[in-house]
Amino acid sequence: MKPQKKISTIWSPELAYAIGLIATDGCLYNDKRHMAFISKDLQLIKVFMKCLGLEVKILKKKSGFVGGSFSYWVQFGDVNFYNFLLSLGLTPNKSKTIGVIKVPDIYFFDFLRGSFDGDGTVYSYYDERWKNSFAFYINFASASFNHLSWLRKKIKGFIEIKGSLSKQAYAGAYKLVFAKNDSRLLINKMYYNHTVPRLERKYKKAYNILVKDKKS
Repeated sequence: MKPQKKISTIWSPELAYAIGLIATDGCLYNDKRHMAFISKDLQLIKVFMKCLGLEVKILKKKSGFVGGSFSYWVQFGDVNFYNFLLSLGLTPNKSKTIGVIKVPDIYFFDFLRGSFDGDGTVYSYYDERWKNSFAFYINFASASFNHLSWLRKKIKGFIEIKGSLSKQAYAGAYKLVFAKNDSRLLINKMYYNHTVPRLERKYKKAYNILVKDKKS
């Protein structure tokens, strides 16, 4: 088996997107060398690998619950890239401690799209109280209040929208929510062209929402 080539740490839309995925669904091991990325979406695993130039085996495992779903994951080792992630603000056991991530401003929305594809949701509905009232929202979730506070501040600095930051109904998690007009701006910023790396199912869902919004 040929050795994995070194992962580039030169900033690009692909690298920033992959950093967003690692910040949400990735992990750094305590051995100071190895990392992993986990997702239920095989397509997202493949996009992640392409962004970083990874040539490793994709593993598949089922959750321990009866009738549990399958997840895919890749594990890889690169001391230089591991240290690069540390310099950005990522750490082992980061779920509750993650805060500021040092991403260049020019690539922030690529990073944000990675965060969205990792731990974000977009949803819509018609409000029955009002005729032709179509509502939709974008939601970012995290166990770290500080990380979502940073995301909120960065987004506001770029496009002057605040969102709503609150604690989830279940303990230990927080959500940053953007309503209709703000979500419209965010979608257009994250998908600034049709070739950016992305999770296809979320992109299609967001695109279809904008189509419905235009018709309504």
